[in-house]
Amino acid sequence: MSLVQSSKLFSQGGMLDAQAIPEADALAAATEAGLTAFVVDCDRARSRSAVLRAVVKAIDYPEFFGGNLDALYDCLCDTVGDQKTGLFLWFRHLHSGDPALAEDTQAIRGVCEDVVEYGQNNERVFVYAIQHAGAHPDPEPGVDPTPYSGREDG
Repeated sequence: MSLVQSSKLFSQGGMLDAQAIPEADALAAATEAGLTAFVVDCDRARSRSAVLRAVVKAIDYPEFFGGNLDALYDCLCDTVGDQKTGLFLWFRHLHSGDPALAEDTQAIRGVCEDVVEYGQNNERVFVYAIQHAGAHPDPEPGVDPTPYSGREDG
């Protein structure tokens, strides 16, 4: 994706190809375009609810945020509307190769596309990028996985 194509995207909204532009460059371009930018770290997410918790953590949504796609749509639209220009979300390491997340990744992308349309209809911009990370590695026998919180208890 060229710089011209990405700058057009940051003024109109849509999905940014995360394979074609590094995260740091995308965040810098979004900020330069006047968009509020957030990184949603999905690396440990193994389910839709975990991805939604990552969104809540990244954007600092309230505890009462619902764990469903309708709530995601509502909150993203509210956030886009609250911004002067718009919003950029980078989904980092979304493990869309996991069987549990394959369909959910498409559903989340569908919600994002609906938010793009909402932004366009309300003179705001919503841009998102999904950095696919394949499947999580299989767990090692006898080794507990790292908890979602990232804390090592022991």
